[in-house]
Amino acid sequence: MKETAAPHKPGLRAWLGLSVILGPVLLVAMDGSVLFLAMPKVTEALSPTADQALWTLDIYGFVVGSLLITFGGIGDRYGRLKLLMAGVTLFGLASLGAAFASSPDLLIAFRALMGLAGATLLPSALAVLSELFADPRQRAQAIGIFAAAFAAGFAIGPAVGGQLLSHFWWGSVFLVNLPVLVLFLAVAPFLLREVATSRTGRIDVLGVVQSVTGLLLTIYAVKHLAAEGWSAGIAAVGLAGLAVLVWFARRQLTLEHPLIDFGLFRDRVFTIAIVTGLLPLAAWSATAYLSGVYLQSVLGISILRAALLAVPGALLLTVTCIVTPLLVARIGKRSALVTCHLFVATGLLLLLPVASSGGVVWYIASTVLAGVGYGISFSLVAETAVAAVPAERAGSAAAIAETSNEIGNALGIALLGSLSVLVFRVQGPDLAGTFGETLGLPGLAPAVIDQAKGAFVTGLRAVAVTAGLLHVLLGLLTLRWVPKVLDDGAQGEAAVVEGVAAGGGGAVGAR
Repeated sequence: MKETAAPHKPGLRAWLGLSVILGPVLLVAMDGSVLFLAMPKVTEALSPTADQALWTLDIYGFVVGSLLITFGGIGDRYGRLKLLMAGVTLFGLASLGAAFASSPDLLIAFRALMGLAGATLLPSALAVLSELFADPRQRAQAIGIFAAAFAAGFAIGPAVGGQLLSHFWWGSVFLVNLPVLVLFLAVAPFLLREVATSRTGRIDVLGVVQSVTGLLLTIYAVKHLAAEGWSAGIAAVGLAGLAVLVWFARRQLTLEHPLIDFGLFRDRVFTIAIVTGLLPLAAWSATAYLSGVYLQSVLGISILRAALLAVPGALLLTVTCIVTPLLVARIGKRSALVTCHLFVATGLLLLLPVASSGGVVWYIASTVLAGVGYGISFSLVAETAVAAVPAERAGSAAAIAETSNEIGNALGIALLGSLSVLVFRVQGPDLAGTFGETLGLPGLAPAVIDQAKGAFVTGLRAVAVTAGLLHVLLGLLTLRWVPKVLDDGAQGEAAVVEGVAAGGGGAVGAR
């Protein structure tokens, strides 16, 4: 990679530059989860349908995940800092629009724009950060701080949203972005320098369209079938989406410069690493959202107290992300991966005793134990994925690793959230499509309210069991497929750093 600045030892400028970059990165991660506790308030204000509520939550993650690799390539060609500045500007404008959206459709549209901006920020921020730290070891340390900030953003998003909503209206969860973004635009030109590469190959526009279209059609069908029941037309939409995704995957295998290098998945260690990036995020996003609704709408807990209850798990997740490299040095990568799945599965299954009459202690225990597993996943996935492939393919591996995090975050709400909706539709009082819509109906008898709450809790348990069993299965596959001793040498670490710096994706999980 050819940079515009000569290598230099990091000084005050480098560390100030890192602190400036962390602001937008924290916001991009936080906005993936900030609505989890806010959705009851959004539902009260905008009255979204079941489909609209789920799209409000997960359209952001889908757009970010679908476009990360594409914008990595665009930044390589036209300048990472230029793209970063443009992305921050768009993120701010979209946040402003979302804060004052007057309908569910407008809110979904602005959330999609925020996702588009977020997809420009992550890979560009990592490349600009790499220019600040020329020494590989110091660069790896800076990337570790970057990873911790990203993990912290995901973890504290619900708590921040809850704190804001205890004092302000629901739009404040988006307006909080603006001061950080304005500060970045004011000081970034003085602290950061342009980074560009001589990357060859065209942007695969058709591939971008295929991946986004296939995902959205498939998820739309899943959501609609869960909320409304069987429909031949919707089933056809889902099959069309799957067909487009298969077309996308087959076409990528024939391209010289693919968006996603599916050939990497021939390596079982790489595959385990990527699924470990996806599944924990899916479980975390779904249970965090459903638990927020459970605490507020089932148990009647205030949004401020609900936010405070989420803090222990968020703190432990963040700390675990930071200390995971020490854990790996002591027990090895395979044992760390198995530990990740064990803690997540145990934490999820601790949600089984929750009931419509109480369960706060079980909720806290669940978030604390699962938080350890989530933290290991955030910290370990990218490094494991990159170390499993040849050094010349490190950039592609890093990009896929970060994409798996974002897609996992969105898929959790889309698929596991749809499972919860399906359970509620089957066991609920059959008066409205969702739990929130049902509680909003006037004149409900106490017995009907109790039935609705019981059905929602059953849906939460179903999600927890499903995700927990998937983690048990993934832990067993890790024991079978991942060798006891992985190459943890300097070559692997250098590949991670170089992959992050040059690769068109954002390996925020790299240490």
